[in-house]
Amino acid sequence: MRRRLAALAALPLIFVGPAAHAAVTDPVGDLIMSVVTGALPSGPGWNLKATLYHAGAKGVGALDALGCKVVAMRTVAVDKALIPRRSVLFIKETVGMKMPDGSAHDGYWYASDVGSAIKGPRIDLFTGSGSRSMGAARTLNLSSLTAVKVGDFTGCPPG
Repeated sequence: MRRRLAALAALPLIFVGPAAHAAVTDPVGDLIMSVVTGALPSGPGWNLKATLYHAGAKGVGALDALGCKVVAMRTVAVDKALIPRRSVLFIKETVGMKMPDGSAHDGYWYASDVGSAIKGPRIDLFTGSGSRSMGAARTLNLSSLTAVKVGDFTGCPPG
């Protein structure tokens, strides 16, 4: 009888012990990663290749595919079959990048444009007016960006 009681008493240590240990470390790790990256774990995410575009480039107008004014360092062109238009994206690699007004970028972009060359896991980041506007974004590793959908917007992207 004592052996059975001892075995029953040990069951929580066998089954709960390792799981309890994992429960203690995983949320902390997730919290640390979300603070470091700023990414919210609830939205879908993509590993993407990126290109840059600016006003004044061949074929680039002042309006995006929604009919809204393109916003420097906020408008992103997407393949709407992969990333729905009107998605708010967080691109962690752009956090801290210099904005046109001199402030630091917070990593939020608005999927309001499309492009004929944007197919599959690609995005096109709008940098502003003229090729000089691309300077801050040229420091990015454009072959590997991480985007997480953190919400949707209505109307035009804030500018």
